[in-house]
Amino acid sequence: MSTFFKVLTLNLLNDLSRWDERKNLIAQGVNDLQPDLIALQEVKLPLNTAQWLADHIGGYTVHLCPKTGRGKDREGIAILSRLPVEGEAHLDLQRQGRVAQYVRLEIRDRRLVFANTHLYWEPGESTERYKQVERLLEWLRTTPADAAIVVGDFNGEPDQLSIKRMRKQFTSAYQASHGKEPDYTCPTPLTSKRNLIEETARSVRHAFLNLKTNRALHWRGTLDYIFVNDGVNVKACDVVLNKPAPHDPTLYPSDHFGLMAELIL
Repeated sequence: MSTFFKVLTLNLLNDLSRWDERKNLIAQGVNDLQPDLIALQEVKLPLNTAQWLADHIGGYTVHLCPKTGRGKDREGIAILSRLPVEGEAHLDLQRQGRVAQYVRLEIRDRRLVFANTHLYWEPGESTERYKQVERLLEWLRTTPADAAIVVGDFNGEPDQLSIKRMRKQFTSAYQASHGKEPDYTCPTPLTSKRNLIEETARSVRHAFLNLKTNRALHWRGTLDYIFVNDGVNVKACDVVLNKPAPHDPTLYPSDHFGLMAELIL
C-alpha cells in the first residue's frame, strides 16, 4: 500500500528586522498547506524561530541542528515533523559552519530518511559547495533506508556542478513535476525596514556576483530544492509562500520562496 505525504522547505531568513510582521504570514501559509514534514533554514537563535513556528501551527515535533563554530549560538537549521520520528542525526559540513541533518521515520514498515541542509555560500561555481554535496551524499549512502528525501537551500543554481552532482543520485521533485526548475526562488520582493543596511549588503553581494559571473546586478535564481530517490514518487511540486501580505506588497514571508512537494512512498 502506498503512502501519500507532503514536505515543505523554506529558508526563514535570519534577519529579524521584519520578523514580527513576517512570522504571521509564514504561520498562516504553512497552516494552509498542512505539510507533514517541514525543513527550515536560517533558524534564528537563541530566539529559535523554528520552535515559534511549531508552537503556532501545532502538532509538530522540532528537531534543531545549530551551525558549528562561531555561528552555533546564532543560527541553525531545523526539521518539524507531525509524523513519528524514530531517530535523528547531524553532519558537520566543515566550512562556514554549515551542517546537514536528517530524521528517520518508519511508515508502513518502510524506513524513510528526510534530510535538510543549507550549503556553502559563494557566488557562481564553488569547489567548497561541491565538496559539501559529496560529503552529504556519502553520509546518506551509509544510512540504511528504503527511501530518502533531501531538501533545503543548496546555494547553487540548476546548471552548477553541485546541483548536477545531486541529480546523479536524486531526482528534483519540481523538475519531475514541471519539466524544469522554478524560474527563481530567491530573492523575493521583500524589503526591510533597515533599508540602508540591507540594500548596501545586497549591492555588495550582487556586485561580487557580477564580478565573478558577469551577470546583471539584479540577480535572482533558483537555490532551493526537494530531491527524492527511487523509493519516492512525485505527485506534484510547486513554489509556495510566494505571495505578499494583502496590505503591503513589500512584505513577503521570507527572502526565499518555499517549495512543497506531494509525494508517494
